[in-house]
Amino acid sequence: MGSRSTTGGLRGRWLNWAVAAAALQGFLLLGYDQGVMSGLIGVDTNAFGQQFGEPDANMQGIITSIYDIGCAAGCLFCFAYGERFGRKIMIMSGGSIMIIGTILLGSSYGIPQLLVGRIVTGVGNGINSSTVPAYQAEFARPEIRGKLLCAQGTVTIIGLCIAYWLDYGLSFVDGGVQWRFPISFQAFFAICLVLQMLPLPESPRWLTEKGRIKEAGDVLAALADAPADDEDVVYLRRQIETSIEIESAGGPFRYAELVKGGKLQNGRRLILCGMVNLMQQFTGSNMINYYAPTVYQNAMGLSRNLSLILGGCTSLTYLIGSIIPLFVVDRFGRRSLLIASAAGLSLCFAMSAILLSLGTRGGAYGATAFVFLFQIFMGFGWLPMPWFYPSEVTTTRIRSRGQAFGGFINWMCVFTVVQITPIAIQNINWRTFIIFSVFCFCWIPIVYCFFPETSRLQLEDIDHLFEKGGITGGVLKAKGGRTVEPGYHATHPNMEGIEKSPEDAIGVEKLPPAKVLEND
Repeated sequence: MGSRSTTGGLRGRWLNWAVAAAALQGFLLLGYDQGVMSGLIGVDTNAFGQQFGEPDANMQGIITSIYDIGCAAGCLFCFAYGERFGRKIMIMSGGSIMIIGTILLGSSYGIPQLLVGRIVTGVGNGINSSTVPAYQAEFARPEIRGKLLCAQGTVTIIGLCIAYWLDYGLSFVDGGVQWRFPISFQAFFAICLVLQMLPLPESPRWLTEKGRIKEAGDVLAALADAPADDEDVVYLRRQIETSIEIESAGGPFRYAELVKGGKLQNGRRLILCGMVNLMQQFTGSNMINYYAPTVYQNAMGLSRNLSLILGGCTSLTYLIGSIIPLFVVDRFGRRSLLIASAAGLSLCFAMSAILLSLGTRGGAYGATAFVFLFQIFMGFGWLPMPWFYPSEVTTTRIRSRGQAFGGFINWMCVFTVVQITPIAIQNINWRTFIIFSVFCFCWIPIVYCFFPETSRLQLEDIDHLFEKGGITGGVLKAKGGRTVEPGYHATHPNMEGIEKSPEDAIGVEKLPPAKVLEND
């Protein structure tokens, strides 16, 4: 299933830029949604609190976190049907569902409708967060794939900043517009996403996996701004076909494949998809993203106005941190940034807890400084990587399901963290920071031992990540966790031990992606 793939007349760099812009729009929407409730929740005297009966801490947690249940449901839908419908249709469907959810939210007068609107909006966002990273990854050339995918994290924080400051600006306005406008404004981003996707093609790797070889070749040719029979275009298409043949050697897809070992190690890949997302949420980042003003006001004893200002400034600091990986992720790799980020996050929350335990105004200000520093460490490591790492450790055959599974784990963990945060802050106050500090410290050895390096690899090289086997899949013994070198798929026997034909066994130096997917 899936519509006829066209490029809307876009070719070369314009097509690459259009794909990147649509992917970024999806995460701008995600970021705005994550931040918009933080300036509305937690104040009984504002218009939102008055409209919905001054919700207590438990209801605040439900209003905020029920959205994440919707996101998890969207991921499950993508897990079951994403591969059938394709990347493009799923992204457009996700955006359309979010528009419907926003209408429900903006017209709410009671908590039941508000909760339904949050769930519907979440379903749409879950579909998008499961699909957009895979869509972008399957178009990007390997040497800049990390930069493009990290840019999704940057625009997520831009969306967060827009939401925070819009909430703050409208906090001085009386009446329903104080909360109805910021909640409804997300429809603008969703409409833009749907319109941006209309002229874009389907992923060439998904088309190849579905046997639509000519369409895949046409898309690759459009990306290269070259004829379909161009040598480099034909070469890349063959590489994709060969990879999918290896993955499909067992016949039609069966769900049992997802838990198997063997050469492909699909079970290990799926575990990594889930683990990297679980670990992201238990850094404690969403304690700050969703409840920054509440944390500043209740845990640190600052005024509401100052708390709102600091919440907005925190998001700006987050933005600064998220820009860093754009320049270093393809040079230093995914693992190095994740390990350095986890170490910094653990230190920042440990210091925040120590300073808050003093119970002084100076201690509160010092803890605030470490929360700001926390956002920088989060921004260059655990913010962007978990969103796209699943698309880099899964094969084309299971990529949509791996990304959806990772997304499901992510949103369920967000639900858990967001649900317990107001209660934790209310009951154990600054000690909440200690819990997340310990978690962050634990992530360091886990990443070092089990997470393979994927920077600069062709997506076809990903098939060979775990051929060395063993408990860690060869990660622990490999230098820098790099279990396979770039271009490996083009020059080595396939997984059955059958030599590739001379036409396929072309040297690494002739790999064309830098030319095919040129962005500049």
